[in-house]
Amino acid sequence: MVDPDRADENEPDYRFTLANERTFLAWIRTAFGLLAGGVAIDQLIAPSPARTASSIACLSMATVLATGAYTRWRRVQRAMRQDKPLPKSALMPAIACASGMIAVIAMLSVALP
Repeated sequence: MVDPDRADENEPDYRFTLANERTFLAWIRTAFGLLAGGVAIDQLIAPSPARTASSIACLSMATVLATGAYTRWRRVQRAMRQDKPLPKSALMPAIACASGMIAVIAMLSVALP
């Protein structure tokens, strides 16, 4: 049955819908990993500015990633229903830059006593 508010939308092939959901869940798993990493850094490493920066960076990135994953899932689902091109995402460059920052912080904390 077609929702009258969505009369201009088509039901996409269920395989594409499920693939979109799997992608969303992969991003959420990554966010949970970052969340766990941020908590682990805070609890297991001796107090230092690098520890605080790394922990906050992981927790912030987890928040951005979880929010962005949901937004991305909704935008892709809407595009599929309206037979439009898939939208571009800023998540990939953002996660790459943030991961690089965390790696630099970790490297400096190991290299500098």
